[in-house]
Amino acid sequence: MNPTLRSSPPGADTAAVIGRYRWTICSLVFFATTINYLDRAVISLLKPYLETAFRWNAGDYANIEIAFKLAYAVGMIGVGRIIDKLGTKLGYALSTALWSVAAMGHALVSSTLGFGVARGFLGITEAGNFPAAIKTTAEWFPQRERALATGIFNSGSNVGAIVAPLTVPLIAETIGWQWAFILTGALGFVWLVLWMLVYETPAESKRLSKAEFDYINADIPVGLPTEGVTEEKPKVGWLPLLGFRQTWAFVLGKFITDPIWWFYLFWLPDFLTKQYHLKGTAIALPVAAVYVLSSIGSVGGGYLPLGFIKRGMPAFKARKTAMLLIACCVFPIVFAQWLGGMNMWLAVLVIGIAAAAHQAWSANIFTTVSDMFPKRAVASVTGIGGMAGGLGGIALTALVQKRMFVHFESIGQLDKAYYIMFFICGAAYLVAWVLMFALVPRMEPIKLDESDILPTAS
Repeated sequence: MNPTLRSSPPGADTAAVIGRYRWTICSLVFFATTINYLDRAVISLLKPYLETAFRWNAGDYANIEIAFKLAYAVGMIGVGRIIDKLGTKLGYALSTALWSVAAMGHALVSSTLGFGVARGFLGITEAGNFPAAIKTTAEWFPQRERALATGIFNSGSNVGAIVAPLTVPLIAETIGWQWAFILTGALGFVWLVLWMLVYETPAESKRLSKAEFDYINADIPVGLPTEGVTEEKPKVGWLPLLGFRQTWAFVLGKFITDPIWWFYLFWLPDFLTKQYHLKGTAIALPVAAVYVLSSIGSVGGGYLPLGFIKRGMPAFKARKTAMLLIACCVFPIVFAQWLGGMNMWLAVLVIGIAAAAHQAWSANIFTTVSDMFPKRAVASVTGIGGMAGGLGGIALTALVQKRMFVHFESIGQLDKAYYIMFFICGAAYLVAWVLMFALVPRMEPIKLDESDILPTAS
């Protein structure tokens, strides 16, 4: 039944009903993102065990990290289009099932090359999470609520990174590193059952009334088509999307800032180990503390533009202002090494604040896509940006981290590498903000015409 023709049940509090269902969906996306990041973070916490087992050096670990990022970037090339084609429900389910298999497959690896292959498979399959998550948010939330919904589900990346140090070293110490991969990977199949039972698109939902449907689509400008009445099939080509400045603004923002998050995720445990000589389960508390702060930043980053909007500021200006404030909050990380020389927890604090700011930034940069593009193009544009973020991560690892860290470690001055790296972290967001909003200084929603639409296969 067409949802726009439904009437609300007599006496029903429709806003409350749809509110509960929308936030249930948001919770499912949050848990998927938690599992996604838990699976990718496991290896950074097992690095000391794997270095001993396979005799890795910093270069070997960097190569394995590059394998993940390269596969992630390659996956992003087509994953958005696949999700647009299969639909959110099936596309998200397929991605989660495959990355869970990949995560568990690490337990079977017996060589450094094998880890590179396993990380590659994990990267290409994990690429589906964010395009599917952003498309889900665009389908079920009006524009003014999307940054908050994105901030909530994106905080799952922090929760995954919190759960990892609290569980992975303990599992490795008690029953072996292989079981850390098996147990964390298996969680994806638990989520898969819940997703298939609960999720429906607005077009297919029996819970959705006309009033509720209108609320979700309340921010669509007059004269543009109301999407979501039926599940959209892939109609938008990549080349037309690359012709928009809005696409390139998102691409540049992701290319410059995503590598910073990769650095926190893959190198923070190593930083604490090498700089402060933490080992085993001792690393759990400071790593968890960083990601607790990140969770606060993710949700707070979603609230920040909403607060501006409630005060009468236009949505795009609110997003732009919030992102500038967030970019400034990252800068104190340049003092992390100096503060850490006085007390490790001061370094943990400023790194945590920077990580929180990244997640606040992420909640808003993702939302710029659903602000400016029609829903049928959201997953594809998110995929293009995700690919750019992966390539940026590869460039940072290959050109800076791999060479720089190996060099300074070989001469016994690893602390200098971290000084340089933290300065890069502090500057990245301000550079990204300037470039993004030079390209798109004001709100310009994209209206795709017939020349941008791919023919449907018969």
